[in-house]
Amino acid sequence: MATQKKLVLVAGAGAGLGQSLLARFEAGGFTPVGLGRTQPETTVGAFHTLDMADETAVPDVISGIIAEHDPPSVVIHNTAELVIAPFGDTTLADYQRTWTSMVQTAVLLAQSTLQPMVRGGGGTFIVSGATASLRGGAKFSAFASAKFALRGLTQSLAREYQPAGVHVCHAILDGIIDTPRSRDLHSLDPAKMMKPEDIAETYWQLAHQPKSTWTHELDLRPASEGF
Repeated sequence: MATQKKLVLVAGAGAGLGQSLLARFEAGGFTPVGLGRTQPETTVGAFHTLDMADETAVPDVISGIIAEHDPPSVVIHNTAELVIAPFGDTTLADYQRTWTSMVQTAVLLAQSTLQPMVRGGGGTFIVSGATASLRGGAKFSAFASAKFALRGLTQSLAREYQPAGVHVCHAILDGIIDTPRSRDLHSLDPAKMMKPEDIAETYWQLAHQPKSTWTHELDLRPASEGF
């Protein structure tokens, strides 16, 4: 009987980083499955249109995927909701929306995958963070507060699940990711942006670190970015 390929799940598998992650792991021999609210025009592997904050749908969909493929070897949380506004113009709904989109989605993804990963012999769970995970900037209070919470959640998961064989890592992406949308939004030389395929290569390396040298957190930025 042929050995079943390892499964990689990417939540937030939109055009750009999400699809680059799926492509890199597929090139490495994994079965790629993407999850997200909106399916990109072109996708790598299977894609499930899913609101990752839906507390009923997420466990059902992921349990179905696991039943078909076995527990994932790699799970990546890559969802985001950016709100940029002065504090006086930021509503309570804005805070709730950013928390729901980034923290609640991570909780549901972790609840649906970590224990199956433990039972399956371990794996890697990676969370995409941002500059706002470390410091809150002016007009970023909603986004930063959710990213801070996401980082804290990831730290707690690492301390609980790494002894059980699941490598939990938080990746701080300190820069603008180069996508058609970001080029439209930002007046920035693309040479100074982060290439999605380069980030994906780093995630691939994280997922293949030996247990004697697991990284819990790393930061990535263009050489031109101040820090």
